[in-house]
Amino acid sequence: MNYKHQFFILLILLSLYSCIKKNPNKEIEQGILRENTIPKTDDGFSYLVKKEVYVPIYSDIYNKTKDFRFQLTATLSIRNTSRKDSLFIKNVDYYNTEGSLVRGYIEQPIFLKPLESIEYVIEEEDTSGGSGANFLITWGANTTLAPIFQGVMVGVSGQQGFAFTTEGVVISETKK
Repeated sequence: MNYKHQFFILLILLSLYSCIKKNPNKEIEQGILRENTIPKTDDGFSYLVKKEVYVPIYSDIYNKTKDFRFQLTATLSIRNTSRKDSLFIKNVDYYNTEGSLVRGYIEQPIFLKPLESIEYVIEEEDTSGGSGANFLITWGANTTLAPIFQGVMVGVSGQQGFAFTTEGVVISETKK
């Protein structure tokens, strides 16, 4: 193979790589947080509306007996449903069945632009959460918003598969 062919193949590979959508989980694992963070003028996390949401997540479920667990891939989806206002997120924390913090997904507040979404994935091999895992998310806004916080669980083994969703529940709320 001559150099022109090698260069052409390299050019194609680089073009294809640039088309791949980046996974926010990988960016967070690598310590690269989203660029659209809260402006420096913010005094911490004070908004007219501030809520904490609990989202149940199942990284495994019981199948057939209490001794047989079916591993699942779980996705936390956060969706800003507003057409004009940003949704500010202070924390996205993952807890296990015992109520212990497994990990936090963001180091500083982020925001979602109008109609923007973000996902966090608990991979099938990650058993740290257990059957009673959950996320706690603290969010704020300068107006009343109705964001969606949803868990989506999927698992496949042979010809057997499971897919179901859970909805977030507001557990605390502050309005100024």
